[in-house]
Amino acid sequence: MPKIAEVELTPNPNARKFILKEPLTWGVARSFDSAEEAQDDPLANALFAIPHVTNVFYVDHWLTVTQDGAADWSSLLREVAVPIREAQAAEDQSQSYGANEADLFDDESYSPAEREKLRQISELLDERVRPFLQGDGGDLFIVGLEGNTLQVHYQGACGSCPSSLSGTLMGIESLVHQIDPMLEVVPV
Repeated sequence: MPKIAEVELTPNPNARKFILKEPLTWGVARSFDSAEEAQDDPLANALFAIPHVTNVFYVDHWLTVTQDGAADWSSLLREVAVPIREAQAAEDQSQSYGANEADLFDDESYSPAEREKLRQISELLDERVRPFLQGDGGDLFIVGLEGNTLQVHYQGACGSCPSSLSGTLMGIESLVHQIDPMLEVVPV
């Protein structure tokens, strides 16, 4: 049962980041944009049962809850704290969950040059982007590469944050241009 160490504000006014004393997963991100997606995840399912919750994202020692903007955070925080405290701590089986971006690097539908480009982009994002997004209660992963279009998906607080869809996206595209100046980055 994870204990909440602290609750942090994020750049998204509709999201809060919970720092936990025990991990929920071991390096595997879990992201849910709806109650339907969360049906097989006890923690996310319990959080979506609370009115106004629109997104749940968690990995390791932190969890981000996003609301629709219609709830008062002071009362909503008390409600979401209950299932967080009741959640199971990380298990070894947690490695089997979540999208694995590394699978892209082995996807035979990409040419060797495209797989190498995806690997370089992922390393660049790991070094220069993800630590900041994670610090704000979110993350992103590469969905795929189609021609000159790199598809990325924001998670957690970043998923509905206005700055992630403008300034952050432009910054990511600028970084990606170091690898391929022709790439356009599109959130999906």
